[in-house]
Amino acid sequence: MRRAIAPEKHLILAWIGQHFSPYWVSEADAAFSRQPASIFVAQKGNTLLGFACYDVTARGFFGPTGVSEATRGQGVGAALLLAALHDMLAQGYGYAAIGGVGPAEFYSKVAGAVIIPDSSPAMYAGMLRPEAPDDSE
Repeated sequence: MRRAIAPEKHLILAWIGQHFSPYWVSEADAAFSRQPASIFVAQKGNTLLGFACYDVTARGFFGPTGVSEATRGQGVGAALLLAALHDMLAQGYGYAAIGGVGPAEFYSKVAGAVIIPDSSPAMYAGMLRPEAPDDSE
């Protein structure tokens, strides 16, 4: 597990697009624009197992993060989460928010995260979505 570097950006973004959401590709792309990059990857040999980003949709936000289906339940997601959170702490953050949280139990177990009441959709309100109807007419 390590911080991703720019020369492998195209490979990582393609992998995220293949396994996850195009929105996550956009967010991971933003993580590469930071210096140092705010994206961590887990790999075994030349195989990408997962990724974790922070500071992409908003400062202090953790995510997105994803692990290959075959690797889930093996501690890779926890290691990526903790690597990113420790890096955020080293950057001076006292807290992190997880935007659009998926498995809340996972974040609670690994990092002691708690749900912030009425915090959704937060930064994602009004976001363009191809499947949403046009309300302008």
